[in-house]
Amino acid sequence: MPGFELFSDLERKEVNDVLESGVLMRYGFDGARNGHWKAKELEQELQRILNVKHAQLTSSGTTALNVALAVLGVGAGDEVIMPTFTFVASFESILAAGATPILVEIDDTLTLDPKAVEAAITPKTKVVMPVHMCGSMADLDALKAICDKHNLILLEDACQAVGGSYKGKKLGTIGDAGCFSFDYVKTITCGEGGAMVTNNATLAKNADHYTDHGHDHEGNDRGAESHPFLGYNFRISELNAAVGLAQVRRLEDFVAIQRKHKKILKEALATITEVSFRRIPDQEGDSAGFLSFFMPTKELTDKVIIAFKAFGVDAYWNYYQNNWHYVRKWKHLKDKISLFPLSNQIVNGMQDLNTIQFPQSDDFISRNISCLIKLSWTEAQVHERAKNMVAAIKSVL
Repeated sequence: MPGFELFSDLERKEVNDVLESGVLMRYGFDGARNGHWKAKELEQELQRILNVKHAQLTSSGTTALNVALAVLGVGAGDEVIMPTFTFVASFESILAAGATPILVEIDDTLTLDPKAVEAAITPKTKVVMPVHMCGSMADLDALKAICDKHNLILLEDACQAVGGSYKGKKLGTIGDAGCFSFDYVKTITCGEGGAMVTNNATLAKNADHYTDHGHDHEGNDRGAESHPFLGYNFRISELNAAVGLAQVRRLEDFVAIQRKHKKILKEALATITEVSFRRIPDQEGDSAGFLSFFMPTKELTDKVIIAFKAFGVDAYWNYYQNNWHYVRKWKHLKDKISLFPLSNQIVNGMQDLNTIQFPQSDDFISRNISCLIKLSWTEAQVHERAKNMVAAIKSVL
């Protein structure tokens, strides 16, 4: 990842179809679009590739989460369990729904710890939201069992794991609904875009309406359509969908490249006794967008990061120091800083994130380094990178 590294004439052809028709909106203007319906085609391709009954495109991965929570009936007074390690969109979407985010520990998968999830359940809990971070999956068997036991909704945030799978099923299709991001730095990109997928026909129908101001999309006169309920403008444009349409048809090739490159790097680092790797519940289902590993201590991890710079190794993250992905630096969430007043249910229902401790998460994240797997590397470049990574790590041991 990301897919923009391999833009080609395939993407240009799909975009030119839209530009030549002049119709950039996904709905209406039937006569002028010359038969081009890029958003509809992309939804159909997603359904085929993911083996899921319904896919609804949105303007981003964040709005895909907004839509999913809305159609699942999540709102004021509900609690949504989410991990301490994710992207800020997870809690943003929960707050936008009027619900309360409840943060819990991650484990060595770098995703939700099932034991922490079970311990956090209250009578207000409605949703468990695992986030398949850095290309790999949460322990979905354990999480699904918890949801079934407590009659909770399982909502998969698969925004960073398109193309991954778990025991033969594509990530995002195992829970009640799943969400994807196709922003500029994802394995397949629309530039900006996302999707909610589900096998539930009612959820899918409501998502179709909700993303377009509540339009029911019945008949062929957009101005005469009714609005069965409130909705918002979370539509994707035909231009964005056109890019994604070309990219999604290349997804299997992209994932194969990622897996090939990651295997070379992982085998090289595995020769170092002090290096351990994140646990992946289904190795065969790893989308391989990242190589995530641990050093024995935070101090050694910090030294490796400095050494990587000295040895010319780029495109890696230590999320412990990151503002976007780990609870430690989410000051705006901790202090509940909002441009609009948050409801009393949220203010009074949230954990005090300035005092609560997440020692298990701190341990894993402070010792973790996650390296991006680029699609554009040549095999020679991957081997050179592997050599430099090994040399950098050994230099501090």
